[in-house]
Amino acid sequence: MRRTEWVTPARGLWIPVPPEYRGWGGPPALEFIADMMRFLEVDYYVGWLSAAAMYGAAHQVPQVTQIATARRVRARKVGGVRLELYQRNGLSGLPTRTHTARTGPVRIATPELTVLDLTRNVLYGAGLDVVATAIVELTHDPGLDMTALTGLALRFPVAAVRRAGWILDTLAGVDDLEQLRALSDKQGGRPSRLSPQAPDCGSLDQRWRIRINREIEVEV
Repeated sequence: MRRTEWVTPARGLWIPVPPEYRGWGGPPALEFIADMMRFLEVDYYVGWLSAAAMYGAAHQVPQVTQIATARRVRARKVGGVRLELYQRNGLSGLPTRTHTARTGPVRIATPELTVLDLTRNVLYGAGLDVVATAIVELTHDPGLDMTALTGLALRFPVAAVRRAGWILDTLAGVDDLEQLRALSDKQGGRPSRLSPQAPDCGSLDQRWRIRINREIEVEV
């Protein structure tokens, strides 16, 4: 058996490498993720910047494939592909779409789930500038269902909801945000920080109850 002809994403699982990918060290992640997660018996979806890239909305293409998992699975390198796997509490029932890869269907976070995951886990999105850029681009194509986003926001921390609302309102110019803003108001509490990594300072946006504690540079 030649090493370039097979990769092993998990002990005991061997995936054949099509000839066109042997010079890359292995197939793209989407060619084996579903098989790997089925073998490991773990629920999953491709998320964060990797999902945004699937929708054409990652200005900076991620160097790793980011996967949400229902239980802890270690990060790994499969051929030339790096996988970052993050345990995601409450994964069951979160909305996904099916991407049909050559080897079968792969679960991808919906655009709405991608937005809220990115504003909840800003560091997974390589920082606030990259997160904001991806969200702005997600509003263009395929676009966002604001009713679906508002319903999904009930499952997220208020800081993530306010961050998403502020970016969609201020940077993306989305109009249909009254339900999302009402949800933000209803949750009350202290104002949230726009950047969770920056100090709690700066002006307060009363509309979204969010502290503008740093400037954002969007590259579109």
